[in-house]
Amino acid sequence: MTKGVAGIGKTVLTQKFTLDWAEDKDHQDIQFTFPFTFRELNVLREKKFSLVELVHHFFSETRAAGICRLEEFQVVFIFDGLDECRFPLDFHNNEILTDVTESASVDVLLTNLIRGMLLPFARLWITTRPAAANQIPPECVGMVTEVRGFTDPQKEEYFRKRFRDKKQARSIISHIKTSQSLHIMCHIPVFCWITATVLEEVLKTREGGELPKTLTEMYIHFLVVQSKLKKVKYDGGAETDPHWSPESRKMIESLGKLAFDQLQKGNLIFYESDLTECGIDIRAASVYSGVFTQIFREERGLYQDKVFCFVHLSVQEFLAALHVHLTFFSSRVNLLSEEQTTSLRSKVFRDKPKPKRLYQSAVDEALQSRNGHLDLFLRFLLGLSLETNQTLLRGLLTKTGSRSQTNWRTVQYIKEKISEDVSPEKSINLFHCLNELNDGSLVEEIQQSLRSRRLSTEELSPSQWSALVFILLSSEEDLEVFDLKKYSASEEALLRLLPVVKASNKVLLSGCNLSERSCDALSSVLSSQSSSLRELDLSNNHLQDSGVKLLSAGLKTPHCELEALRVEPDGVRWLRPGLRKYSCELTIDTNTVNKQLKLSDNNRKVTRVMEDQSHPDHPDRFDSCPQLLCRTGLTGRCYWEVEWRGRVIVSVSYRGIRRKG
Repeated sequence: MTKGVAGIGKTVLTQKFTLDWAEDKDHQDIQFTFPFTFRELNVLREKKFSLVELVHHFFSETRAAGICRLEEFQVVFIFDGLDECRFPLDFHNNEILTDVTESASVDVLLTNLIRGMLLPFARLWITTRPAAANQIPPECVGMVTEVRGFTDPQKEEYFRKRFRDKKQARSIISHIKTSQSLHIMCHIPVFCWITATVLEEVLKTREGGELPKTLTEMYIHFLVVQSKLKKVKYDGGAETDPHWSPESRKMIESLGKLAFDQLQKGNLIFYESDLTECGIDIRAASVYSGVFTQIFREERGLYQDKVFCFVHLSVQEFLAALHVHLTFFSSRVNLLSEEQTTSLRSKVFRDKPKPKRLYQSAVDEALQSRNGHLDLFLRFLLGLSLETNQTLLRGLLTKTGSRSQTNWRTVQYIKEKISEDVSPEKSINLFHCLNELNDGSLVEEIQQSLRSRRLSTEELSPSQWSALVFILLSSEEDLEVFDLKKYSASEEALLRLLPVVKASNKVLLSGCNLSERSCDALSSVLSSQSSSLRELDLSNNHLQDSGVKLLSAGLKTPHCELEALRVEPDGVRWLRPGLRKYSCELTIDTNTVNKQLKLSDNNRKVTRVMEDQSHPDHPDRFDSCPQLLCRTGLTGRCYWEVEWRGRVIVSVSYRGIRRKG
């Protein structure tokens, strides 16, 4: 299984694999590769096939070659886009099928293939967005990989290749780095394309104005750019004409309704029945896709079945938010409220709903969503509430006027939700929402403390902890190597910063006073399909047997990809028998050595002499007794050796040793 957010490159990866195989560049042990997409399979929901017939249906060459016994070959099946699947995939109740020539529904064929009942020696590769991954039982998944998109250097490389003008490329890269929301989103290749399209146009026409710095601004500009292209290409208008034609308005309104209705159902791909439900016929949809080619696409499957989709999920989420906004301020209907009524009496006598209820109900809906499918939608809807963004869409949106009081109340409502200790993922999205509303007060508060090194984690409120998590998750440096001791060497801090641990490549937790409770939390991170953790240092913690057992449970899951684990202390000496496994290397603290003690060149040998040595003055130096201390204090169970001649006293102090007098 390969996971990744929409537009990250999962489909391209499967296509590259298939192309390399077809051109004899790789995977030559495989005799047949059969790439399927769920959007094509969905069309066959009402039909029955045997597995052989299904292969013949999509790959007619196999029928022509007379291939009927797939068991004789090394075969790879690719199923791209599990998140677009319209089959129930009932692994518990579907009939068991073992014969590749026996007919059944496509749903039954898929579940039996995935369970290994049908063609057990075939290899399967399924791609999906993370939210849909749990449709496949964990025991059916042999390996999980994740496509994470562009790293920071690759983001820059994309824009340098996209823009030949080096000065322009530098300007765009610099701008993206100043906006946290844009910089984070640019790990998605499709978003880089949207960003490049917008910024190239804005740089030509802005006349010294500011570049878009929030997601909502970016997508408004993207919509405006596409409307200008449509105007020039189809209407014979000028690019500078600010007005939306009635046809364009109607198209956007229809696409917005389709986007919202299907987002509520979790659909990313639309068939004729989906369009009909939204009042759009196939012909109209084809016209829309022909006019707004960079927003809405028509794809033809086998036998000319038409399939429609938005160019990217984020475009669907933006248009859905636009639809909710337009509906509310044109008819005062809150599409997110369960209290909608349509009777004449209610329309006449009901008080007009206030905008703050629209935004608060949107926040509540997004927080209740299990798979986060309304997170970006919420960010866009809140962003559209700003008067500056409404100005950008003049002619399409009716300006609602200055509503600073409404926005202030929305900001306070979001901060209240953050303070309620919501899940880390929901909290992070709420911080992005505050960004869309141009409020960064919580984040700035923590950033100032970090800059001044005055951060006291013992005094942080739940919302401040969430702000710290948000800041760290936005930092490439902290996620490369995360050291808990930089913030607080405590179990409480670890549990608060668990999302950062989950997103980091290397995590240092040595000597952080961790216990069994921490092991339970870390076990869940290790077993998570979305964990980035590859190296974990747990040295010098009292984990106990019970904690190690919990940790082991996480290490044993089809999803743990940990490559290095260090547990107290570390190294091969723990394989030694007896006391030597606890051996410690002692070093001398040269600042404590009395002046009548002479050190060897390597500071490993000490000799008492009568004449004073030239040790520099130091407050830690013993001034009267010929004594010295080791550099590091010992904790726990330790074994060490000292060789001596003459009269020597070796001691261990628990209360400290006076250096003077």
